[in-house]
Amino acid sequence: MPGKIYPDAAAALEGVLFDGMLIASGGFGLSGLPERLIDAIQAAGTKDLTFASNNAGIDNEGIGKLLRTKQVKKMISSYVGENKEFERQYLAGELEVEFTPQGTLAERMRAGGAGIPGFYTKTGVGTLVAEGKEVKSFNGQDYILEEGIFADLAIVKGWKADTTGNVIFRKTARNFNVPAATCGKITVVEVEEIVEPGQLDPDAIHLPGVFVQRLVLGAPYDKKIEFRTTRKREDA
Repeated sequence: MPGKIYPDAAAALEGVLFDGMLIASGGFGLSGLPERLIDAIQAAGTKDLTFASNNAGIDNEGIGKLLRTKQVKKMISSYVGENKEFERQYLAGELEVEFTPQGTLAERMRAGGAGIPGFYTKTGVGTLVAEGKEVKSFNGQDYILEEGIFADLAIVKGWKADTTGNVIFRKTARNFNVPAATCGKITVVEVEEIVEPGQLDPDAIHLPGVFVQRLVLGAPYDKKIEFRTTRKREDA
C-alpha cells in the first residue's frame, strides 16, 4: 500500500492487531469515536484487549460493541456510567477496570507520546486512586506517581486530513483523540475527508502527520446523539 492511505479500516489494521494488546482510543461519549476501526477490530475477533479510553461508549456503541463480544479484558478509563454491559461485567468480575481521573488519563497518554515514563500529580492523593502508587512530597505537599501510557496501537477519529497524515479535529471530537494518537506505537486515523498537501491551514493542524502511520476515509458517518433533550412546545 503506497503512502499512508488504506482502502478501508480492515486493511488499515491488517498485520497490526494481536491478542492481548493495549489500544489507546479517542472519543468522549459518542463524540469523536473511531467507529470504523472499532468495527474492524470486532470483525477481526481480536481478544483479551486492554483499552485506554475515557469511556467505553454506550451499550453496543463504540467500545461497547467489543464488550458485548467479550473481546475486552481490561479498561483504563475515567467515566463509565452510561454503559450497562460495562457495569454488569465489572460487578461480575468479568472485566478488569483501572479507574483513572480524566485529566490524569489525558496526561498519561500525552506523557507516553512524549516519551515520559511517569509523572507526579496531586489528583487522587488520599483516595482509592492512590492505592499502591508511590507518594512523594514536593514543597510540603504529597503527589502520586502515575505512569505514561505506551500503547501498541492508537485508533483515532479526525475530521479532515491531508495525504501525509496531518489531521484537524472538529470541536468536541478533538477530546482524547490527540493525546491518544501520540502514544501509539502505530497510530491509525479515520477521517471524514482527505485532501491534498497544502489544502489545510498549517496553523490549524491539531495532529502532525509524523504521529500518523495509517489513514482511512471513513465517511459517510451517521451522527449519533447520546441524549436527546427537547423543549415542549407551548400551547398556541
